[in-house]
Amino acid sequence: MGGFFEGARLILLTTTGPKSGLRRTTPLGYLPDGGTGRKIVIASAGGAPRHPAWYHNILADPRVTVEDGVFTYTAEARVLRGEERDRMFARAVEADPGWGEYQVTADRLLPVIALEPLDGSPPDLPPGDGLKAIHDAFRRELSLVRAEIAASGAGALGAQLRVNCLTVCQGLDHHHAMEDGGMLPGLRAQHPELAPVLDRLSAEHKELERLLQDLQSRISDISGRDVDADQALADVDSLIAAVEAHLDYEEEQLIPLLNGGIS
Repeated sequence: MGGFFEGARLILLTTTGPKSGLRRTTPLGYLPDGGTGRKIVIASAGGAPRHPAWYHNILADPRVTVEDGVFTYTAEARVLRGEERDRMFARAVEADPGWGEYQVTADRLLPVIALEPLDGSPPDLPPGDGLKAIHDAFRRELSLVRAEIAASGAGALGAQLRVNCLTVCQGLDHHHAMEDGGMLPGLRAQHPELAPVLDRLSAEHKELERLLQDLQSRISDISGRDVDADQALADVDSLIAAVEAHLDYEEEQLIPLLNGGIS
């Protein structure tokens, strides 16, 4: 999406009307929440004095559908209360002061909601195209993290930015672990001639794991000390280059085979 939503993290949230029973879909910005897998959304309605309709819907029926790019899954919507709500909202304001402006103009406490996944639905694509869709999601998230670090300037990196970095790093680690435990051994058994390619991919997974740990160490400044934003950005650039080179090579070597019927 372009315009106002350019570069934003967006999902489509589908809720059920309590009276009509109709399903309604709303585009929403969200905050990643680290390794929990959940997404955080805020019922701001652009600072309007009343809660948005989708918020009333989830109060009546918290079972919702989330569309995140090519991925669709069922989630449970849970309204956060007390300290947890305040902590998540503070992270949102730190990441984008516009949330704080909405809170002032709304003259109501803006609800903060956690969308907790209940199941997963892989993209309805040929296996090779599905692999590229996953890779493209990581590419986009890394580019967003890079832009956030570049915009942070001098001083300590924000709490939400640290969570965003943690989320993408853990996501990549999990993706590579799944490949090492499933797809790559399956291909090795069916195509022994691919051994050099698969050995390289496995070795790169280990190297990327080291780079991801280094990056998390760099940006996980929980004590609030100032972080060298220029160095952090250089670290992210190095990581992005390594990840993209790995993803490009994997796609070049494996997508034709996967789309040819390898499961």
